[in-house]
Amino acid sequence: MKRLIATLVLAFLTVSAPAWSMPVPKAPTLSADAYFLMDADTGRVLASENPHQRMAPASLTKMMTAYVVYQAIDSGSISLDDKVKISKKAWKTGGSRMFLEVGTTATVDQLLDGLVVQSGNDAAVALAEHTAGSTSAFVEQMNHYAKQLGLENTHFVNPDGLPTEGHYSTARDLAKIAQAIIEHFPERYKRYSKRDFTYNDIHQYNRNDLLWSDPSVDGVKTGHTAQAGYCLVASARRDGMRLISVVLGSSSEDQRVSDSRALLAWGFRFFETHKLYAAGDVLKEARIWEGAQDQVKLGLDRDLVVTIPKGEYDALDASMSFPGRLVAPASKGQELGTVKVTLKDQQVAQAPLVALEPVARGNFFQRAADTVMEWFE
Repeated sequence: MKRLIATLVLAFLTVSAPAWSMPVPKAPTLSADAYFLMDADTGRVLASENPHQRMAPASLTKMMTAYVVYQAIDSGSISLDDKVKISKKAWKTGGSRMFLEVGTTATVDQLLDGLVVQSGNDAAVALAEHTAGSTSAFVEQMNHYAKQLGLENTHFVNPDGLPTEGHYSTARDLAKIAQAIIEHFPERYKRYSKRDFTYNDIHQYNRNDLLWSDPSVDGVKTGHTAQAGYCLVASARRDGMRLISVVLGSSSEDQRVSDSRALLAWGFRFFETHKLYAAGDVLKEARIWEGAQDQVKLGLDRDLVVTIPKGEYDALDASMSFPGRLVAPASKGQELGTVKVTLKDQQVAQAPLVALEPVARGNFFQRAADTVMEWFE
């Protein structure tokens, strides 16, 4: 491993890694109409087929439904303990159900179990009405967050995923929703690994069969309609690496599981993820001119993580670059340069290099002294 510069932290240089590498074969051939495989931590796309093709997302829609509800809970506008009166509209919603009864009450917590574990359409409508006052207002929020997350080919018309004209998403966008849930709501994500729940004396099971057959899988969501086919967004974590797979339009329940299992197995077999630098670590102390001090500590505002083919760690090369000389004042967190990581001359990661401390503008004498010193630079 080559060093950025002599003052870099040693963590980057001393992580144990294999000294061998292996060729990465093509991704497995799947029967799904579209698929997508990405590293959840780095966002690196490992494999895809028709990733931007707009398709009916069926109950995968409920990932965004849950995301909006989680946002509302975290903002304090609703709580898990809220009692929700079940409307006739929620009760009569067709498809998969948690079997809510009109006029009864259920907590937001119970409704989230119905939404996430059993994929209840009635739960989706009840949560939408409670969160935003109406399903139409809730759908506006869904589309707002879709834009915020950069989902370029997604548009929602309802919170449940029942077939409706103009309701669509893509394999790539659905992976991004799952990634957002995992990243923004790690504690709430634990609900997706629940295998079963009971409501109204009815015991129901999670339809994600991978939860039973693969201990590394802890989510995320199944979906099925005649239009969408059989769909599954899955996430698994092995040896510190988390992958998200999406399969859309599989021919059966068994096939969507088989397709997902093949994608995840291929990804974990041939790739690995490494944290190169931690947020807040001092990577360099650089000269800063005209400041109250002549050095500024530089680092990252978030962990720098890369996903690479297995055995290629020793081939990584990292470098720093600056747009010009550094001049005070500088505020904490201000972007002053860039860290780039390459693998065999191909860039695999880039992150802003920021000031880890503020540097005030120097007094007249400090600035004058620096002006003179720069003449000799």
